[in-house]
Amino acid sequence: MQPRKISCLFLFTAILCAQTETKEIDIAGDQSWVDTGVDLRAGDSLRLAATGTLRFSSSAPNGPEGQPRGWRDLVRALPVNDAGRGALLMRIGDRDTSRVFAIGAAREIGSTTAGRLFLGTNRPSGDSAAGSFHVTISVTRGAPATAAPSSVAVPKVTQAILDQIPLRIGDADGNAGDRVNFLIAGSEQAMLKTFEAAGWVKVDRSVSDAVLHGLLLSLSKQAYLTLPMSELRLFGRGQDYGMAHAEPVSVVASGQNLRLWKAPVEVEGQTLWAGAATHDIGLEKDRRNGKVAHKRETEVDGQRE
Repeated sequence: MQPRKISCLFLFTAILCAQTETKEIDIAGDQSWVDTGVDLRAGDSLRLAATGTLRFSSSAPNGPEGQPRGWRDLVRALPVNDAGRGALLMRIGDRDTSRVFAIGAAREIGSTTAGRLFLGTNRPSGDSAAGSFHVTISVTRGAPATAAPSSVAVPKVTQAILDQIPLRIGDADGNAGDRVNFLIAGSEQAMLKTFEAAGWVKVDRSVSDAVLHGLLLSLSKQAYLTLPMSELRLFGRGQDYGMAHAEPVSVVASGQNLRLWKAPVEVEGQTLWAGAATHDIGLEKDRRNGKVAHKRETEVDGQRE
């Protein structure tokens, strides 16, 4: 009986090994996001292990975990603000809005989305370091996705529902603003969880909230991400949620932002959320009131995607 048990164990191990793919790659300190050539599927398990050192000008060498955080980090625009400068990073997809993960010397992570794996280092744009990291990537493929049950269907938004949603949001003076460019059907909890998983953060509702929040984060040496978002109106009230893709205070002139309102109508029994997503690409003078305002990216379809 004993040989038979060993045989079964060997067979099981061989199956697992056949499902695991390994690749090694070097990431230099002067490179931006590096295409690993590894395509991930939702459900894959990923393990990364790194060795090597980087050295920034006037700084001590650091390994894949990055440099110890200091007060100067508060004014640096780091891709991951709670990780050390120079730490190894990863993201799935090559969009600027792709969620970024800190890897450090080693990390295991499950892929919740499909896309190409990119590696980089936690450093400000235009900054560079000498040296490199050697990274070993191990991917254990998950079970192939199965077709969704035939009973599952996307809620149908009828023209009658669309007619109850204004085309544009506006300010307190009634001036028309950004277009309503996406809708979400689902519970409040599910909606918030989805945005959080994609790397979005809720933005402070008022300046007083922002001052207190910023003070607490400064005392803990963390970059402040959630500057207050101006209140705009839809359905006769200010947004229920303002969200931004995580970026530090030093890039206030640009960023990915969105506002969400709970619609006064449901779709097939589910809560309907109306949203306006914008990409701020700079600052300009508002011709309506003479104040400084964000300049918007005009490609609305791309921003919605």
